[in-house]
Amino acid sequence: MFYAALFTDYMKNYVKTKLTYRADFWVEVLSDLLFQGINLLFITVVFLHTPVLGGWTQAEVLFIYGYFMVPYGIFSCFFNLWGFSERYIVKGELDRVLTRPAHNLAQLILENMDPPALAGSIVGLVIMGSAWHSAGMEFVWYDPFVFVLLTLGSVLIYGGIYLIFTAISFYIDAPTGILPLIWNLQNYGRYPVTIYNRLLTALLTWVLPFAFVGFYPAAYFLDKTNWGAMALLTPAVGAGFAGAGLLFWNYGIRRYRGAGS
Repeated sequence: MFYAALFTDYMKNYVKTKLTYRADFWVEVLSDLLFQGINLLFITVVFLHTPVLGGWTQAEVLFIYGYFMVPYGIFSCFFNLWGFSERYIVKGELDRVLTRPAHNLAQLILENMDPPALAGSIVGLVIMGSAWHSAGMEFVWYDPFVFVLLTLGSVLIYGGIYLIFTAISFYIDAPTGILPLIWNLQNYGRYPVTIYNRLLTALLTWVLPFAFVGFYPAAYFLDKTNWGAMALLTPAVGAGFAGAGLLFWNYGIRRYRGAGS
């Protein structure tokens, strides 16, 4: 109840801010939609030159991309810590966070929420629905429940991986760290792993499992026979990386000694 009340208060403050600067809210939403539109255009251009990509049709690849957008939008809303190192380590704002009774990570998540990012998730659902129809996929009554479970696992994978690499800021002085590199690598998860070589496929599956935030869960609905088993590992992989991320974060926060002079 304590954290639910905090969430409500932070959300009220966010709404008040956006009501004051309404244009900023819509600019954020439109910029995100424009970025996603460019990616969809890229997929369309690719399929102008080939009927299949790694054994997948255009409708199936669009379905995978649509799924990828759903957990990514949720993750971007609640794990918006891109500027953590510069703002909280370099400028010393983490000292303020640590003097408050709520868990430091919960405060950081609430302070940096970005609700406009959820627009990407909504668009992803629309793309999935359109691609589902185009691909002639069958609907089973339990598919929505499986979808929610897989999406939760994907969000936890995102959160765990980025939490680990954000926590590196406790050990190095670089203002940005390696998050931009990880952000570029995550985009490989929105395409079928069958188009990559074995080394990259292994990397995206077992080391930095971004294949579980897009391809594998989406493939459950496209081809349960061949990919269902891998897809159902998503919640377990998510729980594992989220747990590892939290442990790594807590260890790093204990090493933090303040911004100094």
